[in-house]
Amino acid sequence: MASITLSVPEELKKAMKQHQEVNWSGLARTTINQKLQSLSLKKQLKHQLKEEQEFDNWATELIRKGRKE
Repeated sequence: MASITLSVPEELKKAMKQHQEVNWSGLARTTINQKLQSLSLKKQLKHQLKEEQEFDNWATELIRKGRKE
């Protein structure tokens, strides 16, 4: 497993030390993973929306052409 270094203000570090029962590394890992999953889902939804928009534009143009004829 790779390691990263995280810098936090001294006050935050003191507060974290008061809660030794918390696995701060595990919490950070879980939170980073959740954020990455959220960003991945957002990217997928944007891609789907773009595809749907292209279809909507095509359908709208087809209807407009049909009305002109």
